[in-house]
Amino acid sequence: MRVSRAVRRGAVAVVILAGLAACSSDKGGGTAVPEPSAAQPPPAATSEVTPSVQEPGPLPAAPYTVTSGRLTGDTGRARYDVTVPRIEGGNPAVAAEFNESVEAALQDQVHFPGDQRFTLEGREAFARVGGRVVSGLLVTSWNADPPGAHPTPLVATVVVGTDDAQPITLSALFPDLRAGLNRLSEESARLLPATAAGPEFEREGIEPTELNFANWLPTPAGMEIHFSDYQVGPHAIGLVVITVPWDRLADVIAPELLEVVRS
Repeated sequence: MRVSRAVRRGAVAVVILAGLAACSSDKGGGTAVPEPSAAQPPPAATSEVTPSVQEPGPLPAAPYTVTSGRLTGDTGRARYDVTVPRIEGGNPAVAAEFNESVEAALQDQVHFPGDQRFTLEGREAFARVGGRVVSGLLVTSWNADPPGAHPTPLVATVVVGTDDAQPITLSALFPDLRAGLNRLSEESARLLPATAAGPEFEREGIEPTELNFANWLPTPAGMEIHFSDYQVGPHAIGLVVITVPWDRLADVIAPELLEVVRS
């Protein structure tokens, strides 16, 4: 017989666990006793698990918002009152670059060559937000002071990439600038006959120079080129605009910028 003892809550209890081996008697009889019950396993250890807290990731960039601003002044030679396009939100560096570039474009118009006094008023202003680019157009009305025969529209465009907050110039867009300008000249000759300029458009206005194609905007459809007053025809036809499809320019545009400007 085997005896074990356990102490619980201060009371002592003796539990007899007996096992009798099989044996024989003279009478061949035997007494069986119950098998010992299995010992109760100790309670499983428990531990308190504190759920992990996931740190919040960076907030998504705020979207860009197109707004406008009014700029006025008098240089002594030029008086101006112009509404300009502006960009807010998004990457502050992109918004700042765009807004500063628009103001610089206006100042170029305020300091129009010559010594005649004039006034400058807003005529058209808008901005466009693409997937990876923001762009804007500013058209003002130049008028001699005292007034002359008719006002003259002045055109300016701004294009800024949102990846690096840098202006996208023609020299950046075309790795081989000469090849890019030649293509723009060829495409202009193809498209202008269908515009108000007609087949007799002014050929000098599409010579492959940076000045002739300085005013352009990126759109999903293509490169939108804005010609200045008198550039491809008389004042009476108004400002002429053409759009060169991107697939006509794909082989001369920097590959890393093609998806940017067409976004």
